[in-house]
Amino acid sequence: MYQVSRLKNGLVVATASMPHMASVSLGLWVGVGGRYEPAEANGVSHFIEHMLFKGTRKRTAREISRAIEGIGGYLNAFTGEESTCFYSKARHDRFPELFEVLMDMFHDSSFARAEIEKERGVIKEEVAMYLDQPQQHVQELLNETLWPNHPLGRPLTGTIKSIDRLRRGQLLDFQKQNYTSASTLIVAAGRLRHEKVLAAVRPCASRFLQGKRPRFQPAQDEQTKPRFRIVSKPTTQTQMALGLRICSRHDERRFALRILNTLLGENMSSRLFQVLREDTGIAYAIHSGLSFFDDAGVMVVSAGLDADKLTPALKLILKEMKQFKERLPGRKEMGEARDYLIGQIDLSLESTESQMMWLGDQLLGFGKIFPPVEIKQHLADVTAQDVRHVAREFFTSERLNLAVISPAKKSTGLAKILRF
Repeated sequence: MYQVSRLKNGLVVATASMPHMASVSLGLWVGVGGRYEPAEANGVSHFIEHMLFKGTRKRTAREISRAIEGIGGYLNAFTGEESTCFYSKARHDRFPELFEVLMDMFHDSSFARAEIEKERGVIKEEVAMYLDQPQQHVQELLNETLWPNHPLGRPLTGTIKSIDRLRRGQLLDFQKQNYTSASTLIVAAGRLRHEKVLAAVRPCASRFLQGKRPRFQPAQDEQTKPRFRIVSKPTTQTQMALGLRICSRHDERRFALRILNTLLGENMSSRLFQVLREDTGIAYAIHSGLSFFDDAGVMVVSAGLDADKLTPALKLILKEMKQFKERLPGRKEMGEARDYLIGQIDLSLESTESQMMWLGDQLLGFGKIFPPVEIKQHLADVTAQDVRHVAREFFTSERLNLAVISPAKKSTGLAKILRF
């Protein structure tokens, strides 16, 4: 199903053949994101992502969108900590149009000064929008707390100040240095043949700039005690995000952590959902999730609740986490968590877009593709003892970080609560 070719200039082309599908999804991935940015250029990756939609030498911004939407498709992009992706989807026979438009955007974006100034205002409005959304804002506060004075602790959008500082030359220099053949993937999934995708790529392969894959600042691991940060805002609800530093995506313990996270708070069957919502009614929204990076990772528990419920909620969350250190999860609970994760993998790979995302994530993150059956086998092999082991290793006081946005003006007693 999966085929990968590396061209002489280092450009990688990968495909997932899905002959039963009507569509094709195409992604242009660059292995650079927010954590590659110097502090003075915070937000430059996201700014460049926006600018590739704002016009080329032969298309205006409107003509770019019409070129894809006019054939029944769609076009989008995102910027992450370690990658940026431009992607499109349409009926399979429209692959040539998708490819041509993405190549035009990637190689011939004009970065017109007037468009840069307009987009600067748009991005500042995006930053303001996130600041007005406590659920989003609290995650950024948590990142600052987890990774102080480090690129992982800075917002991917940049700040109002950093966006105001960025100039056209900085955008172009960053793009030239990082958007190279060695850091770029062309990924397609759907009703297609690998040979035809290669035939489309080869004529324009020489247009990709030569250069090494960029490097990032290593993650810091200097925390010795719990850290917390509270921001007072006139919100109706208190938003909290509790984060614990964990291992990187290359660590074999990640599979046990995925089981642990599912048991803890990933779905409605999880312990946190049952205790905080079903049993006590303390919170409406309660969830845990994992983020893995090349050299670090984080588990985050998020909740929205009344300000006077913050202390009891934190006590219950930490109590449930301690249970994993003290007692083995039962056989039935383990089996249900495994089946949930394995089922989610199958469901998540049903579309051409999700297969394209799978390939891009795997190749940029690991340099190879792990077949889904291999991932599912790793999850099936996780034991209750493995879960307890990672809980004992990562559920420790010196890994705890808390961010809170609340109408309350004080953080009375949080320092005493934040410990195992």
